[in-house]
Amino acid sequence: MSAKTATTYSNKLDTLKWLLVVLLVSTGIISFYYFDEHSLLLRVISLLVVVFIATLIAKTTSKGRSALEFLQQSHLEIRRVVWPTRQETMQMTGVVLLLVLLVALIIWALDSILLWMVRLFTGQGG
Repeated sequence: MSAKTATTYSNKLDTLKWLLVVLLVSTGIISFYYFDEHSLLLRVISLLVVVFIATLIAKTTSKGRSALEFLQQSHLEIRRVVWPTRQETMQMTGVVLLLVLLVALIIWALDSILLWMVRLFTGQGG
């Protein structure tokens, strides 16, 4: 019974934290535009500080921790990717461009033939 109570309390606390995060970010964005007569640098720095604080609060929630874990795992996965060399990239780009041109020509030819046939059957051909 106490585990269920702790989970409920944790869920309610997480909800309050997310409401605070939304309130902070909303206030930061509204303030950014409200104080437009002030320096852009100061407004950007203050907005970044507000977003940083909101991020710290969001990290303490269960969804925030899982999102952080996801980002860390994504970073590890990106490091494992074998990226193509410049030569491979150029070759594949050439193949893609060639195939696009070929398909465009096929569609143009098919469209021309169908147009000719429609004109022939409707008697509009010269």
